[in-house]
Amino acid sequence: MQSGITASQDLLNWFNNVVSSPTLRGLIAGIEQEELIPFCTILLKSPSFLDDLQPLQTHLTPTKAAYILLKTHPEDSNGFAAITYVPNAAPVREKTLFASTRLTLVRELGVERFREQLFVTEKEEVTKEGWERHVAHSELAAPLTVEETDQAGLRDVEARETGGTGSRKGHTKVDALKKEDGLAEGLRELMREGSGGLLVQLKFDLPDETLRIASSTPSVSASSLATTLSQNDPRLSFYSFPSTSPEPQILYIYTCPTASKVKERMMYSTSKTFTRLIAQESAGVVVAKSIEASDPSDIDVAELEKEFGAKASGEEQTASTSRGFARPKRAGKR
Repeated sequence: MQSGITASQDLLNWFNNVVSSPTLRGLIAGIEQEELIPFCTILLKSPSFLDDLQPLQTHLTPTKAAYILLKTHPEDSNGFAAITYVPNAAPVREKTLFASTRLTLVRELGVERFREQLFVTEKEEVTKEGWERHVAHSELAAPLTVEETDQAGLRDVEARETGGTGSRKGHTKVDALKKEDGLAEGLRELMREGSGGLLVQLKFDLPDETLRIASSTPSVSASSLATTLSQNDPRLSFYSFPSTSPEPQILYIYTCPTASKVKERMMYSTSKTFTRLIAQESAGVVVAKSIEASDPSDIDVAELEKEFGAKASGEEQTASTSRGFARPKRAGKR
């Protein structure tokens, strides 16, 4: 779901200033009167990014959402992280607006600037200790954006299928994920003839972090997809969309309700690409579209019905829960 909110000229100007200034670590932005606007800048006081996180705490409250744009690697052109902070106590409408606008924010500022995007609900996640936990858990030397992670993972699969080495990090992570016996068999059902309506929801059992099938539900109509997905817990789901195409049209859906625990958010966020690769490699699942939503109710079923009812090819598309936004203006480069 896209909110229709766009970046103000003030935000574009402020961000350009942060990009070019050696004395600024980042800025905090928000939404007012249907526009993305800047609230304040954060000074670069230490050579260490982690040491500059502490001053952020004075700008964050338990009830107000915010966007935090920070230079994690000042010398790199893609050295920014975009953090969406949506506390559980924030008003419901504010939660919805910030969740549905976060992708628009980075696209309008220039997605190539951001090597990482995070969604957090606790102030403690944006501290030195919280960031170190995130980095340790992600097991990635250089965090990537959602689009870059997907592309890197797919390049890894393609390289290995053609005899290349691909990305060693991607290969190691896929092999390292613990999987229950029978996972591949359950996923193969998605590619069988007549699989339309089959919804396979995957979950990680904590603390051993084993990927399992939470449920496999046949004959799920498009209109009941949102209510069939787990409403309370994160899920990585594969759905064979009932369509007019002779080939299965598989949606890969990542949902993470706002009430999810911090460790769950980190686990699912850092494993979603590799879970998809497992489905491709072990079960031959061909994904037609990837969707991310905070809550299942954010999924735009009408748009999916319109797209897949007339879709004739299996060409992959990666998007948020809605499409159709205009190409945004981007902030200037150094």
